[in-house]
Amino acid sequence: MTQIDFYTHAADRLHTVCRLIAKARGQGLRVTVYCPDRGLSGKLDRLLWTVPATGFLPHCAPEDPLAAVTPVLIDGSGEVHVHDELLINLHEQWPAFFSRYKRLAEIVGADDEDRASARERYRFYRDRGYEIRTHDLSARTARQ
Repeated sequence: MTQIDFYTHAADRLHTVCRLIAKARGQGLRVTVYCPDRGLSGKLDRLLWTVPATGFLPHCAPEDPLAAVTPVLIDGSGEVHVHDELLINLHEQWPAFFSRYKRLAEIVGADDEDRASARERYRFYRDRGYEIRTHDLSARTARQ
């Protein structure tokens, strides 16, 4: 069964995604980030060239010829599944294909609209029997 983690109160969702990817890569995991549109995919693509500042995170689209050997995929369609280790969801809805991944990370920002859609996703997963862990990022930000 897919392990689900909610990262709540993210001050900057894309920077949080970059930090989570870097951590996952440090553990040897391959990552797919499910983005809702090309604009957000493009922003994430540009950000992964500079964050973290100490290293580049190799990435491409799932349709790219190098996708099978690239550890991070930025996916806007949800139609091609190359990796099955960690899925990071940036959509307002739950990904229909999330259960094919070993882990799912939901990044929740601080604004009311994002929190409301996250609550719906949380209920969806909970009502289907998934165990959900939550990580409050506001506490970490206050300590830094």
